[in-house]
Amino acid sequence: MAWLVNTYVLKNRSKRISDKIEKPEPQFVKEGTLTFLSQKGDTIRTIDIEIADDPSSRQQGLMYRSSMSDDRGMLFIFNNETRQSFWMKNTKMSLDILYVSAGREIIDVYKHTMPYSTSPIPSSAPAMYVVELAAGFCDRYGINKGDRIVFNRD
Repeated sequence: MAWLVNTYVLKNRSKRISDKIEKPEPQFVKEGTLTFLSQKGDTIRTIDIEIADDPSSRQQGLMYRSSMSDDRGMLFIFNNETRQSFWMKNTKMSLDILYVSAGREIIDVYKHTMPYSTSPIPSSAPAMYVVELAAGFCDRYGINKGDRIVFNRD
């Protein structure tokens, strides 16, 4: 009987320990470049991007990552231009989130979003693209509503 109790305790203890072990953090994979253009058409900054263009990659986004450098970001591409809404669930780091029209004009800029929040971050108008960047990026480089993006895939 003592052996059975000890086996049960060991199994449950190892389960609790394994539940606390985190999976490896997803790593950045360069899939293209994105350039921010001012309203006058001047280049502001070019970054490497990951592209989320299917339901699985859009759902994953930047969740579980703890940092991202200023020369990287994630571009979400949707099939149709419609109102979008994101949240920060399971996102460890604060982000700047940009909603972008089908014409590639930035229509909304949300700065320093709150990690782990389930509060919606909605677009104010239909968007076909969303860009996620490390928090503070828009302030550092002067990215504003009305600026534009251009991107290409590798």
